[in-house]
Amino acid sequence: MPGNDLPLLIEAAQAAGDIAARHFGNGPQSWDKGQGQGPVSEADLEVDEMLRSRLLEARPDYGWLSEETADDGDRLTRQRVFVVDPIDGTRAFLDGQRSFAHALAVVEDGRPVAAVVHLPLMNLTYTATATGGATLNGRVIRVRPRAVPGGARVLASRTQLAPDLWPGGVPEVERHFRPSLAWRLCLVADGSFDGMLTLRPAWEWDIAAAALIAAEAGVHLSDRKGQALRFNAPHPQTDGVIAGPEAVHHDFLQRLGAGRADLTRAL
Repeated sequence: MPGNDLPLLIEAAQAAGDIAARHFGNGPQSWDKGQGQGPVSEADLEVDEMLRSRLLEARPDYGWLSEETADDGDRLTRQRVFVVDPIDGTRAFLDGQRSFAHALAVVEDGRPVAAVVHLPLMNLTYTATATGGATLNGRVIRVRPRAVPGGARVLASRTQLAPDLWPGGVPEVERHFRPSLAWRLCLVADGSFDGMLTLRPAWEWDIAAAALIAAEAGVHLSDRKGQALRFNAPHPQTDGVIAGPEAVHHDFLQRLGAGRADLTRAL
């Protein structure tokens, strides 16, 4: 059950933070995975091995999907699946930036039901369970309401606001950036920013945990076409992510030409 899984995820995320902290700033071995996948380090692999061992020992009937584990498809036969990013923001981690995260979720029948996003060197731990609300370090968090989209503070890479990507015109926003995709969603959930977007395909392990946290905080979420986010797909990617309070989310979808947006919570 989600309530029983959350303490397990929190303990595992904290253990992941201990491993990452030991490697941080000490020049861990790293290499590029190729095919545009970016870097991986010995810290990523050590965290992945620990999480897989700890979580599957506690829940042997759950499936497993992780950025750093070869996917054998067994997860598709399981009702519940761990969806994990051992270190979200590996490039930042290797560059000595403290804003990397560990993202852990339990997905049941395509929907996240328990989630943790833990930033160990920033002392930030976001959590959520389905219908149980979202917290930051134990404090309940909610999205910041916004009646009009203009001037919203939005987390996005510069390339995502290129004019050719927006048939209805580029949104009039104040752009910001953070290296961890999971943390970007959480920063919308806790009211620090008014929205986030990525129009590129997004790996499930980057967003599953944070998507539940955001949804439970009242954020409107969808892919770039306005469709609800679903997880544990055979090919574990979503068609981008659009997130924000209702007015911002709706404006983004209209400018993208997504048609009539489903403005109910996507999760």
